[in-house]
Amino acid sequence: MQIWLAAHPLIAYVIIFVLLTYVYNRVFRVNQKLSLLKEVMLYVLMALGSGILLIFQHDKLPIIQCLLVAVGLMLLVRVRYFLEARQKRRAAAEAAKRQ
Repeated sequence: MQIWLAAHPLIAYVIIFVLLTYVYNRVFRVNQKLSLLKEVMLYVLMALGSGILLIFQHDKLPIIQCLLVAVGLMLLVRVRYFLEARQKRRAAAEAAKRQ
């Protein structure tokens, strides 16, 4: 996979940018909205950072694989929260039935 990504740098760049954007939006985004200029500046800086990470990826560091692990762990946490919330709703519904 590393060799193929080194042979296709544009695809690797897009993958890095998409994964980096997902990680930012799920972990670091604040609840309040940013102004349009700040939002554009943020994505421009993320695009530049993706370029730097592409250089690291090209130098045989597993940047994409690490970002995939991070996204996988975030999805695992979301599934866990979903299952816990569903279990709490069931327990509340059973408690309501008993009364």
